[in-house]
Amino acid sequence: MTYRQIAYNGLWQNNTSLVQLLGLCPTLAISTTLTNGVGLGIATTLVLIASNVTIAFIRNIVPSEVRLPIFVLVIAAFVTAIEMLMKAFYYDLYLILGIYIPLIVTNCIIIGRAEAFACKHKISQALVDGLMMGLGFTLALMLLSGIREVLGYGTLFAQIELMFGPASQWLTVTVFDHYHGFLIAILPPGAFFGLGLLIALKKAIELRVSSPKLPKTLEVAENGSGSCVNPKY
Repeated sequence: MTYRQIAYNGLWQNNTSLVQLLGLCPTLAISTTLTNGVGLGIATTLVLIASNVTIAFIRNIVPSEVRLPIFVLVIAAFVTAIEMLMKAFYYDLYLILGIYIPLIVTNCIIIGRAEAFACKHKISQALVDGLMMGLGFTLALMLLSGIREVLGYGTLFAQIELMFGPASQWLTVTVFDHYHGFLIAILPPGAFFGLGLLIALKKAIELRVSSPKLPKTLEVAENGSGSCVNPKY
C-alpha cells in the first residue's frame, strides 16, 4: 500500500467517523463546540500516532496469543501521558473534556488501527496511517462541532483561549449577534442529526463523482439551409 493510498483511506474512503462509525461516544458527546472538537481530535491523533509506531516497532517480538492485552497496555500508557500533559498545561480544557480523555484507551479507532494495520506494516507506514486516521477523525469532529456550535450558540471557536491562551481570543467568531440559540443542536439528538447529515453529504459527493457521464448521442451538423440534429447510434 502506497502512502497516498494510506492518506486517502484515512481522510476519506475509510474515515473512522463517517464510514466506519467508530468512536461515536466521544464524537457525539464532545462536539458541542469547535474548541472541544479540536482538543479531543488532537489528543486522539497523538495517541494514534504514538501507539501505531510503537506497535509496528514491536510487532515481530509480541506473541500473537497476547497481542491484544499488550496493545491495550501500550495505548493506555500513551493516553496516560496525554492526560497528564493536559492536566499540566490545559487544565480548564481537560475539565471540559473530562472522562473522554482517559476513555481514549477504549476507543475502537485506536485498537482497531493497531490490530488491522500497525501490527502488519512497517513503522513509516504505521506512522502515516495513525496521522491520517487521526486527521480524518479530527476533521469530521470539527465539522460536526462547527455545525452544532453555530446552530446552538451562534459562535465559532468559543473558549479557544483554553487551548491556545488569551492571545487567541481573536479567533472567536460571533456568527449571529443577539442569538438566542437553537437548543436541539447542542442536545444529543442534534449530534445524531448533524452526523447523519455529514454521512449523507459524503455519500452524495461520492455518488456525484463516481456516476458515469452520459454519452454524446447527438451530433449537430450544419448544412446550407441551417443546422440539423442527426442521432448517432
